[in-house]
Amino acid sequence: MYPRLEINIPKLKNNVSVLSNICKTNNLDMAMVTKVYCAMPEVVKEISFDNVNYLADSRVQNLKNLQDINIPKILLRIPMISEIKDVIKYVDISFNSEIKTIYKLNEEAKNQNKVHKIVLMFDLGDLREGYFDEEEFFSVVDKVLKLENIKLFGIATNLTCYGAIMPSEENLGRLANLAKRIEKEYNTPLEFVSGGNSSSIDLLQALKMPDGITNLRLGEAIALGRETAYGKEIENTYQDAFKLVCEIVEIKDKPSMPIGEIGMDAFGNVPSYEDKGILKRAIVGIGKQDINIEGIMPIDKNIEILGASSDHMILNVTDCENKYDVGDKVEFLVEYGGLLTACTSKYVHKELVYNECTQTELAY
Repeated sequence: MYPRLEINIPKLKNNVSVLSNICKTNNLDMAMVTKVYCAMPEVVKEISFDNVNYLADSRVQNLKNLQDINIPKILLRIPMISEIKDVIKYVDISFNSEIKTIYKLNEEAKNQNKVHKIVLMFDLGDLREGYFDEEEFFSVVDKVLKLENIKLFGIATNLTCYGAIMPSEENLGRLANLAKRIEKEYNTPLEFVSGGNSSSIDLLQALKMPDGITNLRLGEAIALGRETAYGKEIENTYQDAFKLVCEIVEIKDKPSMPIGEIGMDAFGNVPSYEDKGILKRAIVGIGKQDINIEGIMPIDKNIEILGASSDHMILNVTDCENKYDVGDKVEFLVEYGGLLTACTSKYVHKELVYNECTQTELAY
């Protein structure tokens, strides 16, 4: 079935092993973030083994589907009060930044006869979630430690996802110092001090990770084999563990400039076009409802993505050595945005593959 996302399990296993070893070498544990591929249980079961300390996702529904995997589960997104019952039922550890929500978690944990672990988020300047004021932060720590059914498991921060603020010795050093202050002033050990996501890999490999950071949450580094601070490939990992395959439904020679007065397209934008003369244009059966077209790259270096509507993506195949025809397949590598949307779309068929590990080369 097409469009199809091929998921190469041996390559993902390799990436998990490489990233786990990087963390272990630096005395860190690793949370494997599963959200980019919607925590597909078939995938998670195949690639989560002894090297994974935690499974982490932003959606309770995904963690619910992983209940038969015996690895502690972290809810990364701040819990909604409306989902508190399921958080306590299906999640071992949740990230939090609101005392009102923590009180609700405590109440529900008592109802379910559980002690729920929480991680307090501190905002180091990226301006997404987390406490920003240290005085407020320590006031909340004081309140949390008095709750009977809540355990303060650790603290964490998020960087690069919203404000694109880079991890550094200075900002992560501040997080480590906050953890040390909690341990000293409250005489309570913290098992988990998480210094961010795949954007922290570069700092770690440069041996600049501050003492006191004990964990990284890695998603894109595992899925796509790259750190996300500078977009560099991680040595000995695969960048092509996911491959999108689409089918050509039309191929015709047409002008490169639409004919007539240009108004808004289907998405409310007024497009502009460059006159390149007559082009051989192939349409594949996928569109913006299924995929972020800015997040995919044709493996055939001579293919140009011209654009897409909801259900059709238009390719320039004029200069291709391969003489494409209707019914032929076109392959793409995916970046984070492309992978996220392809996995989320129910219209993109997912297929696990077990091919030998050879790297797909793009000759750009």
